[in-house]
Amino acid sequence: MKHPAARRLHLAAGLVLAIAATLPAACGGSTASDPPASHSIGFDQKLHDLLPQSVRTRGFLRVGTDASYAPMSSFDPGGLTIIGMEPDLGVQIGRILGVRLQFGNVDFAKLRGHVAKGDLDLAISAMTDTPERAKSADFVDYFRAGTSIVVQRGNPGGITELNDLCGKVVAVESGTTQVDLLTRTQRNCVGKRITVKTYPTNSDALLQLRTGRAVAVLNDYPPAVFLVNDARTRSEYQLASTLQYEPGLYGIAVAKTKPGLRDAVQGALEKLLRNGVYAEILARWHVQDGAVQQITIDSGR
Repeated sequence: MKHPAARRLHLAAGLVLAIAATLPAACGGSTASDPPASHSIGFDQKLHDLLPQSVRTRGFLRVGTDASYAPMSSFDPGGLTIIGMEPDLGVQIGRILGVRLQFGNVDFAKLRGHVAKGDLDLAISAMTDTPERAKSADFVDYFRAGTSIVVQRGNPGGITELNDLCGKVVAVESGTTQVDLLTRTQRNCVGKRITVKTYPTNSDALLQLRTGRAVAVLNDYPPAVFLVNDARTRSEYQLASTLQYEPGLYGIAVAKTKPGLRDAVQGALEKLLRNGVYAEILARWHVQDGAVQQITIDSGR
């Protein structure tokens, strides 16, 4: 997960923290890189022409992500560059579309609002495609994952399933599907409600768990597995079980007013899926279990 010391940069109108999305970064093993020679990724004029004229003129897409969710998106150890499966995927999407993808760190709960207002072109942030979220954006679905329960190493609270959270304090990132899952779980609690505490970032929620102020944090399965296996954090966290609750599709959020952009992103992802680069990127970040067989639009309905 993101180091607690990593800085959060706030989105200003028309200004997003940029990374050199068309160039391999230099942070050994955890950065975007060119696909093997056997995989051909080339510029696609037809997909490029689907982009809004403003994007073609500008030469880059403004992408928002919550960079506290390794291995999907997080800051590198220096706290400045956003790395992960999603930025790597963005590099390859950009190569096909002939534009750069510039990733900026934005509070998860604010991402869809910025996309709807046009401050961001895309949100790529492990965002589950749900009917409620579909009211404000279209989604290009590219990954599948469920929710896992993360507890302190040794599991002092004896948590093995969601119902064990009744009567306990649980920390979770605000605006996530995990908040909704906990709300539904409350219905099974008799006389002992879950105290749900929400925080702006996943790192903030994990701090509550690490310091004993919460007995669990709910995360999507890939970040949860990363957390309990990473050398920097595995001594502090473990999974309550291997269960994944309510698996769903991650989608790239696009404003409903930009169908051309939506279709261009879908087309680029389809090419990456067909030529094997998609699978290669997922394997690089050890999240191949979440691979989808086709790139769909608004499939979480």
